[in-house]
Amino acid sequence: MLGRRRPVHIGLSARIFHPEHGGTGLKTKTLQVLEQSVAQWAASRDTLVLMVPSVLSDGALMRSSIRIRDYADYLDGLILQGGADVSPRAYGEEPLKPEWSGDPVRDAYELELVHEFMEAGKPILGICRGMQLINVALGGSLYQDLPTQCPESRGHETPDYDRNAHEVTFTPGGQFVKWFGGVTGGPVASIHHQAVQHLGKDVVVEATAPDGVVEAIRWTGRSFVCGVQWHPEFHHLNSDMLDCHPLLEAFLAAAR
Repeated sequence: MLGRRRPVHIGLSARIFHPEHGGTGLKTKTLQVLEQSVAQWAASRDTLVLMVPSVLSDGALMRSSIRIRDYADYLDGLILQGGADVSPRAYGEEPLKPEWSGDPVRDAYELELVHEFMEAGKPILGICRGMQLINVALGGSLYQDLPTQCPESRGHETPDYDRNAHEVTFTPGGQFVKWFGGVTGGPVASIHHQAVQHLGKDVVVEATAPDGVVEAIRWTGRSFVCGVQWHPEFHHLNSDMLDCHPLLEAFLAAAR
């Protein structure tokens, strides 16, 4: 063990499941969970992956002096995993349908995470919802529903779930082309009905789908902040999918 390099400590944001009306047992509780596949993908390069719980300054059980900022100080980087829609109210719109209202509780928790990790200069990687959340955190907006607002778009979400795929093309001369060693794109796992509409401040597009939908973004500020609309953690299901380990390596290099 002598001389072994300290593993990178990566925080993974939690999915939040709220108490169900009429539920029993665990369904009466708030659950904070991580998806095994994204945790294993993040840990595939000898990293320590720790889920970051939401932090309440005056919780139901006890007071705590621990803040999200303390996690940003301790951890080396942050991954925002996928999940529920981002609430349109987070970018100044009303939901076009009730089912697109998203989860404002999770939005507030993850927006604070993004703010604190950016303040600390720590790298952030967003996956699916995570990419959308980054764009909103930087002042951008989203399409609430692609089939409704962009009827010419292709199927970015189907019953195939994690096996639904389409091609993406990297922006010529962009950072992704450099990270991926000159590769210009490839097939990715697509599971989303919302997408980036207006880019946030100092955000650039790194990849698009054939229909023009934004599939990857990067902040041009002082630290590593980027996101992909697809799910790299599902690519092991199909050997024809784009190998996304160069993206993970770039994120972990920034974390080190």
